[in-house]
This record gives sequence, structure tokens and C-alpha cells, in this order.
Amino acid sequence: MSSFVGVLVSDQWLQSQFTQVELRTLKSKYVSERTQSGRVTVGNLPPIFKKLKGFSELFTEDEIKDALAESYQNMDEEIDFESFLRAHLNLQSRAIAKDGGSKSSSSFLKAATTTVHHAINESEKASYVAHINNYLAEDKFMSQFLPIDPSTNALFDLAKDGVLLCKLINIAVPGTIDDRAINTKRVLNPWERNENHTLGLNSAKAIGCTVVNIGTQDLIEGRPHLVLGLISQVIKIQLLADLNLKKTPQLVELVEDDKDVEELISLAPDKLLLKWMNFHLKKAGYEKQVTNFSSDLKDGEAYAYLLNALAPEVAGPSALATSDPTERANMVLEQAEKLDCKRYLTPKDIVEGSPNLNLAFVAQIFQHRNGLTTVDSQKMSFAEMMTDDAETSREERCFRLWINSLGIATYVNNVFEDVRNGWVLLEVLDKVSPASVNWKLATKPPIKMPFRKVENCNQVIKIGKELNFSLVNVAGNDIVQGNKKLLLAFLWQLMRFTMLQLLRNLRSHSQGKEITDADILNWANNKVKRAGRTSQMDSFKDKNLSGGVFFLELLSAVEPRVVNWSLVTKGETDEDKKLNATYIISVARKLGCSIFLLPEDIIEVNQKMILILTASIMYWSLKKPEENITPEASPKASVDGESETDVVDEVSNLAIDDTTSENASSS
Repeated sequence: MSSFVGVLVSDQWLQSQFTQVELRTLKSKYVSERTQSGRVTVGNLPPIFKKLKGFSELFTEDEIKDALAESYQNMDEEIDFESFLRAHLNLQSRAIAKDGGSKSSSSFLKAATTTVHHAINESEKASYVAHINNYLAEDKFMSQFLPIDPSTNALFDLAKDGVLLCKLINIAVPGTIDDRAINTKRVLNPWERNENHTLGLNSAKAIGCTVVNIGTQDLIEGRPHLVLGLISQVIKIQLLADLNLKKTPQLVELVEDDKDVEELISLAPDKLLLKWMNFHLKKAGYEKQVTNFSSDLKDGEAYAYLLNALAPEVAGPSALATSDPTERANMVLEQAEKLDCKRYLTPKDIVEGSPNLNLAFVAQIFQHRNGLTTVDSQKMSFAEMMTDDAETSREERCFRLWINSLGIATYVNNVFEDVRNGWVLLEVLDKVSPASVNWKLATKPPIKMPFRKVENCNQVIKIGKELNFSLVNVAGNDIVQGNKKLLLAFLWQLMRFTMLQLLRNLRSHSQGKEITDADILNWANNKVKRAGRTSQMDSFKDKNLSGGVFFLELLSAVEPRVVNWSLVTKGETDEDKKLNATYIISVARKLGCSIFLLPEDIIEVNQKMILILTASIMYWSLKKPEENITPEASPKASVDGESETDVVDEVSNLAIDDTTSENASSS
């Protein structure tokens, strides 16, 4: 539930060496040690640094101590946070030198901090700028800043106020952000800018982007590699939006029999795009298999065959006649333009094998001419049978996005398929309940032996029972078999456990006592009452919640300036309910709540999602640092009479402190 509050360091150069997530993570380590020991000394650092990924495999504690001794004569010397960061950088430079630029050194650089210069791919930048200029040209607010010149840094400057990212997200997945919640003044104050970035980052997570190493301060500073990486993810989601059976049921043509439809459903969109491409290439007589969007496309032959098969009226064999790859690539692009495909790449990008731009180009071809026409009624009926009902589909989406937001190593494309080997669930359990997993007994995918999957899932059930989940007559094999009802029930308990643990860890007065659903309900009602409002909720399935007014009053109670009441409806008609529900989700994300529900969950009063929404608002309110409270909203006492707790921001999406899962066995 990170609100992406920036950690500021007085030394600007020192701050520039770290991303915000890295700074928050290291600040958390520092403050935790200071809290436990009363102060942080040089002698405290070796065990702290030893646990960090990137250092753990390269140094012993004694070696770290020896390295520190070169800079500090007295191990009992107290150090401040900036000295802590400098010691970390010094050790990192030694790690890179010691690793000698080997393969693991690149993973170290990704896992540790950003002391290296991040080169920007100018072709990708130019392509994304063209995309923005095209899709946002008619936007009333953005049009005044367009077109962007790709030869300058205007893109990164424009991204600094957060509006651009929010607008792109809505282009990629329409309706994700309520435009009314975006601050769109020409000149924004720091609060408004931070709100936009928080809204953008939480919304990016809610459409499937990975934002583990990005904070609002990174975007406010316009860090080119992070801005470009995030924009790339959003555009990719937009371009691959139709690569699923719901949007394009004709995709069943890619498989030969019914049993393969299940495999089709579980494929990631980019893998499905490759399967589609190879399907047409095989029919066209192309003998090679395209396995990636880089080296396999460099000579342009696959493109020439693909376009000739899909659009012979604009392609023809001319591109295959030439022997020069660059000339062929240019002919391919000219042919594709006749199909109204946007120029996402240049001939040079094809010849050099740019993976992101090639993927964008193939996706464009799919959107304009997918060549799938004949539909087998038997396959279609099987595909429809495999498609979940609306509520199940919404819950699968929510849990999938939540899992991916945790920063685990495995990316989940379809919950019902991807968790069946048990590995993903073990990764999630290890994240939300550290040290609960015995990795020596786990088997990492790909798993050839079926009983290994059952072993993984048996451990999942065992841990679930230890966490007091309700798992009567449930066995590991039920997960392996893909029992959807059981999986949704397990994931719900896992998400609820995580939320309650976060709340328990924050509330200083709880003294380790469990937080209950009733505590959350009472907190919300008291918060609204103390703010002078009259709305109350009887339970998390109170049908009166469908109008949305209670949640808007709750959000206003925790941060008075965040709700614009002139935009709020009475919530009586279906249309008014939809407007309020959409606004609630965007306002909550704008505050800093990391939530994955849809407006329908509020309108239909989905008890599970209502609980998580309320708990998320409670979590944000209780952990809100005083310095993050706006001048218009002075600190208030909590409902219990205690002041809101100022706590260290817990970074669940930790990229540099997760070593245990790598020690698991693989088959």
C-alpha cells in the first residue's frame, strides 16, 4: 500500500545514485536498526549489508567489516543515513570490481542501485513520442503541449507533472482513471504533482505494469530510463489488449483441438502474438520458427512472408526478391503503412533486432489484419465454456494484479493456470509471511514430474493452515487440478491476511493483537462520524454502500482536500453510482492506496473488495507521515484518541532483499 512518498537526501549527487524504492528500502533498514539499537554504528552495518541481494553471494560479514575498516577506524562510531548510503555505494563498487563484469554482475546492478549511467534507446524514445503525439492529439489538456519533439528532452519534462502517464493509462485501458481526479492545472504545486504521480503509479499497477523500482520522486525528477520504461509498459499493454479469446475469439483457429484451447487461454499476450505469427508463416511456407521479437526478425524475411500471406494486395513477393536486409525492411514498412500500421520502427530497428519495437510492429499488424476468419463452432463453444463468468473473471483479475504488484520473480498471466504448480503461491507466501516457506522442499518450474507439483501445493496448504486459513478437506492436489472456487477462496484469505498484517504492524496500540474485520468497520464509521458526516455502514455487504457516498465521506475524512464535492452525485441512479464508484477508486489511488477493484465491485457491493478498499484507506490513514499532510489538512487525532502513527514506509515490493527463493531446487 505504498504511497510512494519520496526520501530526500541533502546531497543531490548521492540521491541521484538511487531510485526511490531503493532509498525507501535502505531508509527502512537504517531506521529499523536505529529503533532496535538506539543508534546505528559502523559495526552494525556488516550484518545489514550481508542480507542484501548482490552482496550476500559476494561477501562474508568479515569481508564487509574489513572494507568498512578502510574508511572508519572506530567500529563504534555512530553514522547518519547519508553515511550509511555512502558505505553502501563503496561496497557496491567493490562488488562490481570483484564480480569482474560476469553475467551475475548485470543481475547485481539490477538488484542493487543505479550508480551506472542508463543509456536511452533513441529509436524507442522516438517511437513512443510518435505514439503519444498520435493518440493524445485530441486530448483537450494535452494538445497544448503536443506535438513533442523526439530530438529533445521534452518528453521527460512533460512527464514531470504526472498528467501524461495518467492520460496514457486511460488510452491503454479506457476508464482506469477518472479524469476528474487528475490535477490538470497549467502549473501544479508540489502536492498536486505528487498526487498525480501517486495516482499514475497505483493505476499503472492496476493495469498490470511492474513499478517495483519506481517512486513519485523519480518521476518528478523526470528520470529518463524510468519514465521511458514505464511508458513502454503502458503502450505494450495497449497494443496487446486484443490478444485474448474474449476480445478475439477467432484465436481458437490457432489450435488444432479442444484440449489446446486451455493452453491458449494461459498464454501471455506476447507469446500468443508469436503463436499467431508462426501460424500464418507456416501456412505461407516459411520454414523457420520465430521464437522472439529480436534476432529471428533481423533479416526481414518473416515480415515479408507474413504480409504477403495477410495482405497480398499490398505486399506481393517483391520484398523477398531483394537480398539486402535493410532494403527488405524498408519495403516491409512501406507495405505495412498501406494497411494503416503506424511506423513504430525504422528499417534499422528491424535489422538491429529491437525487441520492444518489433513487438509493437507485429501487434499493429495483428490489429489491422489478423487473417483469422473461419471459426470452428465446436472450438468456439469450448472456448466459451472455458471463459469465466463476470464475477469470477473480476476476482481473477484482482488477485492476478495484486500478486504481480508484490514484486515476486514470476509474472502471472492467468491465475487459474499459473498457480497450479504451487511455485507462485510459495513465492507469494514467502513475501507476505517471511521465512514461512521451506525452499529446500520446493521445486522450481519447469516441473516435469507431476508429484513435484503436488509437493509444492501440499506445502502451500500446510502454510495456509499455519496461518489459520479455512482449508477444511483441502489438499494440494486440489490446487494442481485447478479448482477455481478453491483457488479464489485461498487467494482471498491470503490477500486479507496480508492486509490485516499490515494494519497490525502499523497500529502502535495494538501491541501485536490481531486486527479484525470488526475493527476496520468500526474505524471507518468512527472516522466518518468524527468528520461531522452522517453516513454509516452496517457491514461490508451493506447495500447502501452501492451509491458510493460513504466512501467519499471516508476519503474526505482522512484527507479533506482530496474529494471535490462538486463532482459527487447522490448515487441514486445507476449512472450516478457508476460515476461515484469510478471517482472513489481514482481518489483512493491518488491518496496512495494500492487497490485493484473495479467500479462494479462497489456498485454490486462485493463484500470482499469492499473490505479491502476500507482496509486500504485505513492503512493509508494510519501510516500517513506528518510531513505528507497538506497545509489545508492539519494532523487530526485518530478515532482512538491517539495521533496518526508516523511509521517507516514498508516496501513490500522489495527488489534487493529477496534471496531465499533462489535456493530452491529445480527439476
